[in-house]
Amino acid sequence: MQLPAGIRRQIEEQADALGFPALQRSAAALSDAYREGRVARLTGPERTAAYLVTRMPATYAAAHAVLREATKPLGAIGSILDVGAGTGAASLAARTYFPDAAITLLEKDPSFTAAARQWLPDATVLASDIARVATLPPHDLVIAAYSLGEFGAQFAAALWKAACVALVLIEPGTPRGFALLRKVRSDLLAAGARMIAPCPVETACPLVDPDWCHFAARVERSSLHRRVKGGELGHEDEKFSYVALAREPVDLPAARIIRHPRHNPGLIEIETCTNAGLRSERISKRDRERFRAARKAAWGDAGIS
Repeated sequence: MQLPAGIRRQIEEQADALGFPALQRSAAALSDAYREGRVARLTGPERTAAYLVTRMPATYAAAHAVLREATKPLGAIGSILDVGAGTGAASLAARTYFPDAAITLLEKDPSFTAAARQWLPDATVLASDIARVATLPPHDLVIAAYSLGEFGAQFAAALWKAACVALVLIEPGTPRGFALLRKVRSDLLAAGARMIAPCPVETACPLVDPDWCHFAARVERSSLHRRVKGGELGHEDEKFSYVALAREPVDLPAARIIRHPRHNPGLIEIETCTNAGLRSERISKRDRERFRAARKAAWGDAGIS
């Protein structure tokens, strides 16, 4: 998964304007801050260029993967509110699935919103901090990608109130990110929300600490991205946790694959979350139909029927 070619070109032009040494330093500072769960101390242009090169592609890939699952049971979506929108990565991903939806970006960083306007010129921009917004405007779909951790769990109720059809929350695929979403999931289900994904049930999460539920999206690195990060691989895997909730009940899968399937000669082992709790399956080649399906199954997919 990678950003559209035209947007990649625009990002590289902005990175060139900053200069490679400054870009590399800024990217390292941003990466350290992301891993430590804090805000990087960078100027607007430095932070924006580093974010566009290193984090926007990963956010886009994660949002694209999440929305692929979350939007399957949804009908028409006429409007999208992207809260803590950053440079618009999640909204770009949403455009793949809802090309005609009206998009509103809520983002306090003016350098981020200036970047987002380049590839989302028809979006409405609310240049504000969510903490200062008395009431979020209602939209069919509300998305908060990698932003609830900044706002705090207390804002989840406001996000849910604004969601007329569905709410999608994405956080880093870390124990901390998952713990936040698990709490929000529990609170909103108790408030009447209905599960879309990834969970196949609406009961309490069966995972026990220190285990956590997360998935991964493969991000294709541009040559600039590789140079900035000093990496040789042409890709990286962005790990994320997410929850998608709806106003109305939807058909849930019987299971969700929560680990990479393990392929052995004539045998595939799959770990799933099911409506009866966690389950490990060993699918033998003798079971031809299920084995064929298991060979194509991936981490994050619905389970093998």
